[in-house]
Order: sequence, then C-alpha cells, then structure tokens
Amino acid sequence: MSERSVSKRKQEKRWYTIMAPEIFDRAELGETPAEEPEQVYDRTIETTLGDLQGDQSENNTKLTFQVTDVGSDTAYTEFIQHELTRDYLRSLTRRGTSKVDAFVTVLTTDDYRLQVQPVAYTTKSADRSQEQEIRQIMVDLVEEAAEERTFEGLLDSIVEGRLSSAIYNDAKKIYPLRRVEVQKTRLEARPEEVAAEEEASVDVEDDEE
Repeated sequence: MSERSVSKRKQEKRWYTIMAPEIFDRAELGETPAEEPEQVYDRTIETTLGDLQGDQSENNTKLTFQVTDVGSDTAYTEFIQHELTRDYLRSLTRRGTSKVDAFVTVLTTDDYRLQVQPVAYTTKSADRSQEQEIRQIMVDLVEEAAEERTFEGLLDSIVEGRLSSAIYNDAKKIYPLRRVEVQKTRLEARPEEVAAEEEASVDVEDDEE
C-alpha cells in the first residue's frame, strides 16, 4: 500500500469524544479514533475517580467503562468495574491485625447483577469466630443495600463510601476496626442478560418435566 493510501486512510478516521455515564455527570474521559462508528462499540476506558472529580486524593479508586452507544462524534459508556489500587490496599495491611473480606453477588431493584467485594481491617488480630461474624455483617449489608437500590443507587453508595461506613458502624461492635472499604465492584450482567438467563432456566426446567 502506498504512503498516499495510508495517509488517506488516517485522514478518514474520525475522533470520538468518550463520555462517562450519567451517574458520573457525563464527564469527558478522552477521545478515540475510528473509521466507522461500529468500531468504537465495546472499547473500554480506565480512569480514576480522582481524575473524574478533580480530586487527587481519590486516585486510589480505578474505574472502568465500556462504550455502549455512539453518536455522530460522541461515544457513551456504561460502568463495568470499580477497584481500589493494589498499592492502597497494601498500605492498609498491618502485622498483628486481621483482614476480613467477602465476595457477594447481588441483584439490584432494576435487575443488574453485580459482584461486590467488601474488606475490613481490624486494629488487632481477631479470632476466627469474630472474623466470621464480621464477614456475615458485610454480606448482609451488601445484600440489603442491593435489595433497596437501583444499579446507579448502589454504585453511588459504594463509590461515595456510604456502604463502607454502614458496614464499619455495625461490624465494629464485633471487634474494633481500623478501616472498611469496598475493594472491588464488577458488573456481571445487565437486565436483558439476567432476563435471558432466567428464561433459559425456565425452559430447561420445562424440558426436564
């Protein structure tokens, strides 16, 4: 292919401005080039909460978005994952203390399925029964939060730290805590995917009968 043809193809590419979801105030995430709008779909973008909010103290929180809709020169995204950086989590670990974590899969009121991973750090070493009680509190409160909230409402509660605070206030009654965080939140299925899974499950049950 000649240099002229390569140059022409580059010139034909259009730049699309990538926007965060509405829950993050449609903040601009950057730009991406593509020859056709279809090529922009499903592209993922990683940023930090600090960059979105203009607050460097929030750079410990990573956010991943995926393009789900494309306009004439704008690409719109959906939340995929929230995760605390390894360096930050490592800084919370202390010798002679306990780290208690949980993996909770929940369904929001508008049928989004997410996996939520809370983690608690004690001031000293807790025994096994205390760790189990703290873990159960984390599971219960995450499940309750999902039962009462939409996808956006639950995500907002996690990112803004309200869910972590609720867990801290309840779990510290079991054993003194130094910190509680939600270390990771991942979107597992959208409403249409959840509905398709349920329909397939019903079909299988009908066949077995």
